[in-house]
Amino acid sequence: MDEAFEVSEGHAGDACVVTVVGEVDVATAPALRECLDGVFEHAGGAVVVDLLGVTFIDSTGLGVLIGTQRRCADSGLDLRLVIEEPRILKVFEITGLTDLFAIVPSLQRATGDGVGR
Repeated sequence: MDEAFEVSEGHAGDACVVTVVGEVDVATAPALRECLDGVFEHAGGAVVVDLLGVTFIDSTGLGVLIGTQRRCADSGLDLRLVIEEPRILKVFEITGLTDLFAIVPSLQRATGDGVGR
């Protein structure tokens, strides 16, 4: 696993916030999946994945987020991604995932009221 990779969990209002730092790839995606799987036990109205510290994401990481989106939809939870870095946002645009995810540029917007697709 990449030594610079970190994933942590916290709360902001009714949202469970998962903060990711570093590269999300085949080596680190399992740790991200494990953390995201754990949030469903105590998530309130939303799951927020803070990707502001992500420097790279590959198809494995995207697959983890897509699976989380499906699980959130099945559980009646909103999933919001926080992305500001143009290179990371471009990956979501190229793959057409901007239509699937609620993507916001700041953690404040992601955890505030009225944020949606």
